[in-house]
Amino acid sequence: MTAEYLRRASVLVITLLLVLLPYSGAAVAAPMGVDPAAVDRYMSEYLSRTRLPGASIAITHGDRVVYVAGYGHDSTGSAITATTRMPIASVSKSMTALAVLQLVDAGRVRLDAPVRQYLTDFRLADSRGDRITVRQLLNQTSGMSDTAFADLRRPQADSLAGAVERLRTAKLAADPGTRFNYHNPNYQVAARLVEVVSGEPFADYLRRNVFGPIGMRDSTSVDTARAAGDVTHGYIRAYGFAIPVAEPDWFVGGSHGVITTAADLARWLITQNDGGLAADGQRVVSAAAVAEMHTPSAVGDGDYGMGWRRAQSDHGVQLSHNGDWFTYTAEQVLLPDTGYGIAVIADTGMSLEDDPGIIAQGLVELTRGSTPDVHRPWSIWADWGMALLTLGTVGFGGFCLLRSRRWADRQTARPPWSIALRQLPYLAPIVILAVLPQLAGLVFGGRAGTFLQVTYVWPALVVFLGIAALAGVSVLLARVVWVIVLRRKRSGGDAQREASVAEASA
Repeated sequence: MTAEYLRRASVLVITLLLVLLPYSGAAVAAPMGVDPAAVDRYMSEYLSRTRLPGASIAITHGDRVVYVAGYGHDSTGSAITATTRMPIASVSKSMTALAVLQLVDAGRVRLDAPVRQYLTDFRLADSRGDRITVRQLLNQTSGMSDTAFADLRRPQADSLAGAVERLRTAKLAADPGTRFNYHNPNYQVAARLVEVVSGEPFADYLRRNVFGPIGMRDSTSVDTARAAGDVTHGYIRAYGFAIPVAEPDWFVGGSHGVITTAADLARWLITQNDGGLAADGQRVVSAAAVAEMHTPSAVGDGDYGMGWRRAQSDHGVQLSHNGDWFTYTAEQVLLPDTGYGIAVIADTGMSLEDDPGIIAQGLVELTRGSTPDVHRPWSIWADWGMALLTLGTVGFGGFCLLRSRRWADRQTARPPWSIALRQLPYLAPIVILAVLPQLAGLVFGGRAGTFLQVTYVWPALVVFLGIAALAGVSVLLARVVWVIVLRRKRSGGDAQREASVAEASA
């Protein structure tokens, strides 16, 4: 065993000397299955192959911090470290759930009691809303849904009280307790319940009762993206390149508003893995409450508990939850069968496939002693496909423009309605561009936002549609002009011939 650790230490030292890896962090001796040098090699290769600007990671085992580190840089060029504060988006839901379960442990809240018993301001434009229970909020089986209340496309709240107030116009997509619908307002209502029952602002409650006891000293919760003032701009991806942009301002309180670090997430994972005990042995919540959070509701897809998803594979149970801002993403994973916990935060935003999910699964393989392959998010391949489509559209549009006179010459004998009907396909990109947020909602079960937000998620698609629309309009205008010009010429020529015939007859 000693020789093995000496070998690993030697590999780590040599690697650091020969390859100036862009990381900064702290580590303790790793259990078998996790080689710090292998982690660094994997992360370095991932950043290199995918052009991911930066990320931070945490690996724990039981009640021990195995490894925490930062890699790459933020949008200011500063190195990301294990203590760099970044948003973890919907990973925050598990922390809101724990806050509610603390109140359940204290006998101040009952999971199967109606929400309105504690939150009288919670009223929907649907009488079934009065039956929604606290448990259903946390399990996301309340019946509230983006299909019935398009959260992102509506004016955003600026407080948890305001978030509950605006639900007065919301209807339900299903009876409470009968269907799973991932819907951020579920956890906004849950956070407001914590405020009302505890008598203090939600952010203060988390600081005193969750972050403080666990030892998450650099963690806070915000209500709006704008309030995360110390967080630098993250990135969006386009054609494989990362572009720094400001996060759109939207309401994130309770559902996806925690700002934290990899080092703090390591302590959070330990608390989850150890049945509610913090690293120092302090009990934060009961073991029964942690088990409740990790147990799926068995409604709908049957894998969602309370801020955690549960999946079974050949390697055992895996608990996880991802998080998406438009310029930051995160992932947390627990492996109950081996006692490992993993957290990843990246400074790239929501896309067709997020970096933290890929990285986390690579780290899971490392805990099993395997060597993970580094692969690019398939969203990068999709972008390159869009680039080819865009170039093809430019070429086809140019070809049609050059041949517009010849095309018009062949159409002069056709009736106008026939010509117009044949041009409708060229208008399709304009129509698709105009209704893009609604189309995205159909694809993602109603979870779609504004046109700007869709642009953040897949800028290459918006560029393609914009160029296709411009090309279509240009071709249409050119063809219309040439049809008019040629018809006038033909009319003028016919008139001259008739005049000549008439003159000759005279």
